Amino acid sequence: MSDARFYLTTPIPEPAPTLLRAAGTVVIADEPPDAAGLREICASGEYDVVISQLRDMFDADVLSAAKIRGISNYAVGFNNVDIDAATANGILVGNTPGVLTDATADVTMLLIMATARRAVEADTFLRTGKFTGWEPDLLLGHDVSGRTLGLAGFGRIARATAKRALAFGMQVLFCPRPPGDRPVSDEELGEFAGLVTHTDWNTLVTASDYLSLHVPLNAQTRHLVDAAVLAAMKPTAILINTARGPVVDEAALVAALRSGEIAGAGLDVYEDEPRLAPGLAALPNTVLLPHVGSATVSVRAEMARLCAENAVAMAQNRMPPHPVNPKAWEER
Repeated sequence: MSDARFYLTTPIPEPAPTLLRAAGTVVIADEPPDAAGLREICASGEYDVVISQLRDMFDADVLSAAKIRGISNYAVGFNNVDIDAATANGILVGNTPGVLTDATADVTMLLIMATARRAVEADTFLRTGKFTGWEPDLLLGHDVSGRTLGLAGFGRIARATAKRALAFGMQVLFCPRPPGDRPVSDEELGEFAGLVTHTDWNTLVTASDYLSLHVPLNAQTRHLVDAAVLAAMKPTAILINTARGPVVDEAALVAALRSGEIAGAGLDVYEDEPRLAPGLAALPNTVLLPHVGSATVSVRAEMARLCAENAVAMAQNRMPPHPVNPKAWEER
């Protein structure tokens, strides 16, 4: 065992604890630290690497005072870390990319199907004793097969979703970098060439029966879906978000759902997690999941392995396998 020191803001699955303990000393928080507690931990000089969650916010103030080598995020996302500040302070940041593609695409299709066919409403209807027999107009929903799915972004998860949607007989549109655009060749499309249609953001919004978000969170995509976008969608359209909560203006979404401006929404992420915008939970035309896009046993275990490998490498003054900001190496 080396003298590497790891701090986990919350327990994560095996094999991470075993890998970390083989490399050094592991301290696991009894409960997630608040902002002041996280700053104190990072500034204490007692730890080489902090193993964090998306809820752990590493802003410029925390990072300027930090005496750590790295932050290993137990997530693909890293919008909880001020990457510029981390880089300036020579603090490497690692994430866990590439392992939750299929699981998140599955949940995207789950949200499409469940929202379209009012599965949660129907389940509640039955369990509360309201079902008295088949009726011609009971819980009528929306078709999926033959309808148009618009993919905002066309990275790994969007592509995996497209594959599933095509199998359901959907027409698939995509905008690769909303709200902007860029050329996409048939060579880049690969297996999707001739099967999906590249369009601009405005067309994607107005033409989609299901608008599914697959973009990172940054200055360009924060509130990508705002009141104006919701107003431009079909009144029969359904919004799906398995990307990042702040990509959607959640208050505007509640207003649009209440007024019937759009037909429904299926969400796995929220603007101010774990809190929801007032009124969202009461809306019957929604399916709301508690950020479970990657929640399978195998995926979470693989995320844990990558997270631990990143942490061990950073503690041993090596470049992690999955660095977010490799330039931080130059600042050391």
